[in-house]
Amino acid sequence: MGSALFSPLTIKNTTLKNRIVMSPMCMYSSHNGDGKVQNWHVTHYTSRAVGQVGLLIVEATAVAPQGRISNFDLGIWDDVHIEGLKTIVDRCHEHGAKVGIQLAHAGRKATVDGEIVAPSAIAFSEKFKIPKEMGINDIQETITAFQNGARRAKEAGFDVIEIHAAHGYLINEFLSPLTNKREDQYGGSSVNRYRILKEVLDAVKKEWDGPLFVRVSANDYHPEGLSIENYLEFAKDMKNQGVDLIDCSSGGLIPGVTIDVYPGYQVQYSEKIKSAAQIQTGAVGLITSSLHAEEILKSGRADLIFIARELLRNPYWPYAAAKELNAAIEPPKQYDRGWL
Repeated sequence: MGSALFSPLTIKNTTLKNRIVMSPMCMYSSHNGDGKVQNWHVTHYTSRAVGQVGLLIVEATAVAPQGRISNFDLGIWDDVHIEGLKTIVDRCHEHGAKVGIQLAHAGRKATVDGEIVAPSAIAFSEKFKIPKEMGINDIQETITAFQNGARRAKEAGFDVIEIHAAHGYLINEFLSPLTNKREDQYGGSSVNRYRILKEVLDAVKKEWDGPLFVRVSANDYHPEGLSIENYLEFAKDMKNQGVDLIDCSSGGLIPGVTIDVYPGYQVQYSEKIKSAAQIQTGAVGLITSSLHAEEILKSGRADLIFIARELLRNPYWPYAAAKELNAAIEPPKQYDRGWL
């Protein structure tokens, strides 16, 4: 049997050459505060494409200026952003990688100047601003912003869109009762708290018919918050809406929680969601060993392996993984001498 990690995966109209995904990681490098791609971004992502990563997901990219985590985040709230994002896509495509983008809104965790918004007027911590509670018009404008972001992502040539519904950012804030104290149609019951994600997905699908991922935080790590059991139900809803894969992370909603962190500590969430919802999943979280990644895939606990910090340390991690797993891959011809 060949290597699972280096086997292809086809999702809708897109075939990934292997199961290695570069997890979206903010670079905080749009230094003019305009959300535009800089040379750094092009170099950063293209290096991992040369390194034989199958799918690169561009960092959390804000669908609205107030939805940036910082003033230095990438943006997709204006057509002026398309050109720079297209450059990233085109450069990575030259090296056989597929490219996704994570559409995001930071909600109450935004640290930008001016007013920030959230489902309820509860600050993340004492160091953060108290957000404005979103009115219905604010919610509808945000849903439209995600839709417009999807249109721009399509125009830039991306292969995959991932909706960021994790780590305590806006959509995650709506999903959890810890951060959503609303009493209207967007708060209260789990159906109501899920409503904004449902409407974002419906809006995005008006513009996008390619692979659609959602990143979730499958555990709030708080007795009154959401647990994996809640996300099993959300996952079924997402599958019914046409989501192709759930990227299974955890935490980030509230400060001060205790998380038992170890290699693969979140794989359990991927495994449970994959089994219960019969949907493809991605595993993420301190996966640094190719043998570990191979075991996760071969045991059926995930369909893709999302790697983050290890790919910051080593853009060419897939080469070492292929050697360790005796997998045949084709490096760029310029690197032939180093591969022998």
